[in-house]
Amino acid sequence: MTNPVTTQQSGTIPAQPGPREAAESMDGLIPDGSPGAWRAAESADAVIPGAGPSGTPGARPTVKLREADPEDPPRYAPEWLELREPADAAARAHDLLDPLRIRLANLPGKPGGVVIHDLGCGTGSMGRWLAPCLDGAQHWVLHDRDPYLLHFAAVASPRTAADGSRVTVETRRGDVARLTADALRGASLVTASALLDVLTREEIETLAAACAGAGCPALLTLSVAGRVELTPSHPLDSEIAQAFNDHQRRDGLLGPDAVTAAAEAFSEHGATVRLHPSPWRLGPEQAALTEQWLRGWVGAAVEQRPDLRARADAYLAERLADCAAGRLRVTVHHTDLLALCRPEGGAS
Repeated sequence: MTNPVTTQQSGTIPAQPGPREAAESMDGLIPDGSPGAWRAAESADAVIPGAGPSGTPGARPTVKLREADPEDPPRYAPEWLELREPADAAARAHDLLDPLRIRLANLPGKPGGVVIHDLGCGTGSMGRWLAPCLDGAQHWVLHDRDPYLLHFAAVASPRTAADGSRVTVETRRGDVARLTADALRGASLVTASALLDVLTREEIETLAAACAGAGCPALLTLSVAGRVELTPSHPLDSEIAQAFNDHQRRDGLLGPDAVTAAAEAFSEHGATVRLHPSPWRLGPEQAALTEQWLRGWVGAAVEQRPDLRARADAYLAERLADCAAGRLRVTVHHTDLLALCRPEGGAS
């Protein structure tokens, strides 16, 4: 049967080391002179909700493609995904791993090991974090709409599991909003990172139905919770935060309401759902990430409320100065969700 979510698929790719090596091998990208980085082109298009970095409020860099179609949507900049990867890894909820390991250990054995579908994989950070936490052979199926990010993710995937077992990957280019249970048939686990909050309620319900229909659990991490804490505080903090949250809810997206909607959707399909906080905790050691997050956060707020621009410009300048001086600490709250769907033919 043709996989309805797949528009382009490669064969199995032996995993290779290093995002920087992957970066240097990507055709069509213009390097900025340093390994593993790209020169970003500021886009006049809308800010991608929740993503960074940006040079000025309202601006969003995208990957510069030599033959880019002007109608193509903005792309997530790989240097932003690489910048945030250590903070993502530190934030993800390790407490959800034990119940996940128990579920995977109780699955019937498969010749190639467990099959893990990573939705909206980006540059593959979820696989680099999770594969070394799990024992046994693993086959990762990486899903994304962007072929450049898929290439990066495949080449930079880990080679081995926690116990030294082999890890292999394949890529599938397609839209996760059209996922079906048939597309996940045979899956042992579905994963995603920073995905739920950029989906609509209908798309989340489609995802929950697909996982339930395939009888596989889902580990969905780093969904924004709508709360940010900055130290020292500033009178404009709450207004910027509210405008950002409103921006995330535009065009039917759920933004900070996504985790609640996902928990309800999976529960309605009989899954046992566990939630756990997974906050970014950014201090002087994460100054580069904090700077780019600030630009994207304030930029989205200004796009939502243009009347904030004059005050937001001064606010951003002050916050960036605090960041550069090592005075600023930021907690960006996220939530991780583990949904243990009932296995096909059995109870959860």
